[in-house]
Amino acid sequence: MAKINVKPLADRVLVEAAEAETKTAGGIIIPDTAKEKPMRGKIVAVGTGKKDEPITVKVGDLVLYGKYAGTELQLDGKEYLIMRESDIYAVI
Repeated sequence: MAKINVKPLADRVLVEAAEAETKTAGGIIIPDTAKEKPMRGKIVAVGTGKKDEPITVKVGDLVLYGKYAGTELQLDGKEYLIMRESDIYAVI
């Protein structure tokens, strides 16, 4: 993995979004226009936390987050999301 030159502030994390599914479990190919935005990804950078709220996730964690969580970023041709740690539902 390439080094990311983005350092989230406070309680924010940078997540590399997982690829959208291209096939259903039954093998049906999903066209680009019907692909769902993935709601999981891998943490690639974390902030330092807030005074009373330390960051509990770490780089490399696979996480689930809300459908509309975060702000999309394009870095070196890849899609990332920057979001608050509180937007993360679970570590998987």
